[in-house]
Amino acid sequence: MQIEQRVQTVCLLILTAIAVGVALHWLRPVMIPFVLAVFLAIALGPVVEAQVRYFKAPRGLAIVATLLTVFVGLNMLAGVVSVAVRQLAAQIPLYQAQLARLMNDLASSVTLEWLGIDAASAAKPLSQMATDNLGSVLLTTTNALLAMVSQGLLVTVFLFFLLLAGGIPANGPHVLAEVEASIRRYLLLKTLISAVTGALVGAVLMLLGVELAFVFGFFTFVLNFVPTIGSVVATLLPLPIVFVSPHMSVAYATLAVLIPFLIHFVIGNFIDPMLMGDSLDLHPVSVLLSLMIWGALWGVVGMLLAVPLTASLKMLLERTELTAPVAGVLAGRLRAPTR
Repeated sequence: MQIEQRVQTVCLLILTAIAVGVALHWLRPVMIPFVLAVFLAIALGPVVEAQVRYFKAPRGLAIVATLLTVFVGLNMLAGVVSVAVRQLAAQIPLYQAQLARLMNDLASSVTLEWLGIDAASAAKPLSQMATDNLGSVLLTTTNALLAMVSQGLLVTVFLFFLLLAGGIPANGPHVLAEVEASIRRYLLLKTLISAVTGALVGAVLMLLGVELAFVFGFFTFVLNFVPTIGSVVATLLPLPIVFVSPHMSVAYATLAVLIPFLIHFVIGNFIDPMLMGDSLDLHPVSVLLSLMIWGALWGVVGMLLAVPLTASLKMLLERTELTAPVAGVLAGRLRAPTR
């Protein structure tokens, strides 16, 4: 009888997880801004508390000052990125000519007569395909910026009321206080590491004369929040610009790929583990699985938030005896921790 009850409980948990996943996907227009506001509130909470405690500012005034500072900074950053994207869009004809030249050189160096294929006719669709991909990247980037701006107001409203409520003290006995403290430490260290990585990559690309170096540095900062996959995407992202730029030599193009790869490798394999340690207690397989699941539910934003969301879920699951084994599996332990 006890085994049957456990089987029924497991089946109910699986059905509940599926129902919650469907609800999260259906409610993503509201849930994504709310979850973003929650993590921003966790990150900005100490800033508001410092203004209230040390400068004796009213909580409402401290919240408004913090939100205005963040709003101005994000708008300046979005303005710089949008200007750079427009500049790149204006230079697409130049890149088209360079792409056509590269494809013609490549096709002429390969003997295709025995297949009955003309080299020039083979190079033309390849060039057009590469140009279309470059245009699609620009369109996707612009749409992502517009989506972030459109959700900014809803995030700000949620963030204001979350900060006004004051949250849960990090040293409180409640389980949510432990989750908040752990997530705040992760966000602080990850933001610092990502900022250093983005600054180094952007500086290297700028010194090598790569166009949109600042934008690629910013994308490196954002993508560094995505474990494993983010660093690979950030390294490959400048490749279309590097290889189609008519002013980029082969040596500089090689350095523009090799040096950012080394930066990601050193920071990701040595500095990041040394500073972060095992703070979130998640197995690498659990991290990759969470990236796929949250990415399927919420897209790119879900991948950015996958690690803190999964870590929060694990800390909540390990508090009850029934779900503790699931938390142990997420941490890479086959058995639940004994208390």
